[in-house]
Amino acid sequence: MSWAKSLIKLSTYEVEVLQKRLAEIGDRRRQAEMRLAMLFAQGEAEAAQADPSTSGDLLRFLDALKGRKQQIQCEIEIIMAEEAGARDALAQAFEEQKKYEQIAEQARLMELKVQAKVEAAAMDELGLRKAGGGR
Repeated sequence: MSWAKSLIKLSTYEVEVLQKRLAEIGDRRRQAEMRLAMLFAQGEAEAAQADPSTSGDLLRFLDALKGRKQQIQCEIEIIMAEEAGARDALAQAFEEQKKYEQIAEQARLMELKVQAKVEAAAMDELGLRKAGGGR
């Protein structure tokens, strides 16, 4: 039965590692989304404060800003794909952990059945001795 406890302990550790990894990926995604939101706000602020005499400068700024936004959007998409993979790995690890727990429970129940049979046999033998000794 110690083998079952070891498997459960290992699978629990794997689940914890994967949960931590998923949380770290989620943090990276949220940070990238925040950077993207800041770029949008920066572009709106610049456009609102634009001086008509410097419209060329504003267009160049907005064009560069567009490139940075696209770069961060690509980064977010990559992180989201990584996040989906981490979620799948975590779901699989949970399934394995559950299987190990079920196997351990089945082994425990089988052990209880064997113990009950041994005790019943001992009681039957004791009953037979008493019955045989009383004659």
